[in-house]
Amino acid sequence: MYNIGIDVGGTSIKAGLVEDGIITVKASKDVDKSMGFYGVVRDIEYVVNEILREKGMTIEEVRTIGIGIPGVVNKDGHVSCVNLGLKNDPLEMKLKEIFSNVKIVVENDANVAAFAEYKYGSMRGYDVGVMITLGTGVGGGIIINGKPFSGAHGIGSELGHIILDSNYYDCNCGNNGCFETFCSATAIIKYAQKLIGEGKKSTILQFAQNNIENITAKMVFDAYKENDEVAISVVKRFKEYLIRGIVSIVHFIDPEIISIGGGVSNANEIILDGLEEELNKRVIYNGNGIAKIVIAHFKNDAGILGASAL
Repeated sequence: MYNIGIDVGGTSIKAGLVEDGIITVKASKDVDKSMGFYGVVRDIEYVVNEILREKGMTIEEVRTIGIGIPGVVNKDGHVSCVNLGLKNDPLEMKLKEIFSNVKIVVENDANVAAFAEYKYGSMRGYDVGVMITLGTGVGGGIIINGKPFSGAHGIGSELGHIILDSNYYDCNCGNNGCFETFCSATAIIKYAQKLIGEGKKSTILQFAQNNIENITAKMVFDAYKENDEVAISVVKRFKEYLIRGIVSIVHFIDPEIISIGGGVSNANEIILDGLEEELNKRVIYNGNGIAKIVIAHFKNDAGILGASAL
């Protein structure tokens, strides 16, 4: 029997057949947002059938189809996701109708990525772990006693919306001061643009071919390595709020390990530099030990691997 993991994103759906923690067959499809809920269901059905066709197998040989989705999943498998136009839609129930003899599990995508790290990667061997994904936004996944935790109403892992401080722009969720408005790639870009727009000179703009709209987080980190003053200011601010977010998580959950993933984590040397030392200064009762900070093992495949193991 095989397991299939599906990673539903805002622009594409990726799926994989997983055997002993290894993805042996992959399929993907662009998301058709115009169809809403039924479009997502149709696209999931499509990638599953593509995998079956590629492998030359039938659905009867599949034990589990796990789906990670960028939104809130309640205990009944109903899903809400602004980016996909889903609002309390019965995704799990609908997929069970289509794949009637297969176990269907739907979970938040950040929890799914955390579960991949728990099963096969950086958090393996730890009972209580937290994954922070630093990408376009900030996501969070919590593993407690070997199981993803999302709370009573499915929003217990929304770490990106911990409110840390007031900020000069609002979060997409409508609040001000969310973790992701300080520590996401978007936040890094926005702050670099703000400083350059105020007249500060920077090699970041040269990297962006003198178009402020072309700035990426990678450009900021590359400029930081060249001691660019704007980049230093941006990274210093990013790391300060990353520390604040991690300290809040440690005080609330007290995990054994915190794994940092997402595209921003590619700048791991900069991120980890001095991070644990600063954490030790700010966490209370640190004489009892505090969470180990690591960089996640998996990048693009985390969603597929974690979903397949649900």
